[in-house]
Amino acid sequence: MNRFQKILTTAGAGLVALGIAFAATAAGPDASVQSLRGPVAVDSANAKPDIHGVEEGNSFGRSYRQQPPLIPHRIDKYEVDLKTNQCLSCHDWPFNTEFGAPKVSETHYVDRQGNRLDDVARTRWFCTQCHVPQMDAPELVENTFEPARD
Repeated sequence: MNRFQKILTTAGAGLVALGIAFAATAAGPDASVQSLRGPVAVDSANAKPDIHGVEEGNSFGRSYRQQPPLIPHRIDKYEVDLKTNQCLSCHDWPFNTEFGAPKVSETHYVDRQGNRLDDVARTRWFCTQCHVPQMDAPELVENTFEPARD
């Protein structure tokens, strides 16, 4: 097969794939798939959602072993970027004792290769990847999860 024939064959295969994709979308969206927005068209606005405040003070319990703890205070003004992590100003050793804050877990001082570090590993630097502020908000979707023990 010469170069021109290869180009034509590749282009033909691409057009067939494009035709299949177009036919699938032309049939319309699957009616069984529901959006969290409800029956609101994508190009229109829906009602403003309720705003739920952070439940400060008492910490919510954990639902399973090794669940990342929830944050029992507001963090909306905290700076966490490549150079700064304001969470560590209270939660890193030795500041945690001064502020009465829980210390960052020892697992956060271990890198991917298992090396123990003096500072929080960069893979654990962005706290809100796992930890979120606790709030008493309704579930977005039905949830029947029950902890194994109380």
